[in-house]
Amino acid sequence: MQEVITIPTQSDNYIYLFIHEKEGMVIDPLEVQSVLHCIRQRHIRLSVIMNTHHHFDHIAGNQQLKKATGCEIVGPDVHISGIDRVVKDGDIIRLGQKEMHVIATPGHTQTSVCYYLPGETEECDGIVWTGDTLFVGGCGRLFGNMPHVLWESLQKLVALPNDTRLYCGHDYTVENFSFALSIEPNNKMIKERLKTVKKLQQMQEPTVSSTIGEEKETNVFLRAHTQQIKQAIGMKRASDVDVFAELRRRKDSF
Repeated sequence: MQEVITIPTQSDNYIYLFIHEKEGMVIDPLEVQSVLHCIRQRHIRLSVIMNTHHHFDHIAGNQQLKKATGCEIVGPDVHISGIDRVVKDGDIIRLGQKEMHVIATPGHTQTSVCYYLPGETEECDGIVWTGDTLFVGGCGRLFGNMPHVLWESLQKLVALPNDTRLYCGHDYTVENFSFALSIEPNNKMIKERLKTVKKLQQMQEPTVSSTIGEEKETNVFLRAHTQQIKQAIGMKRASDVDVFAELRRRKDSF
């Protein structure tokens, strides 16, 4: 038995609790009480905290959760509070028989990573926790990195199986698809996704998860290589990276 519990917190952050059997791991805990409530309610043992990057709104609950549960803290940066194990591309984090693969995805920060759990059967999709690298309908801002760095990281994620379920670090979904429509105002698929996520927000439901396949079709940043996007922004002969950089520049001021 495995389960992903999505915990919305603050204005737009998502915390995730992954449960396998009676063990759990939490991804990017901004705060503590909601996580403790979940693990106590389900009578599970919290074994590990996995941080995708070092920004405060993804690590603020680390120390208190570690004190309350005795869990291990892993992440990609020595500056993460309370860290026990610094991980890098290709490393494995185990939870019982489950193996989480570390994928280095620099761009949002220099040391950002994603965590990938491959699907084991046709009935069990893979899962990827993307932090602030890839959002539903969007991607992270560039903090001190060149656009090609994040573009190359995104290519690692789009190479995952299409049915891989994506859980990102924030709910920016309505804004992301609204921006996409500013680029392609007649895109029917994006219009439908925007309509769907607005309904979810009205019902106070999370706008995650998505899938890698859905993002490849409707995430404007992942489509920077297509002639449709290049033509839409007047860069028909530009490189994929230059188009991606221009999209990111426009989104920064959207």
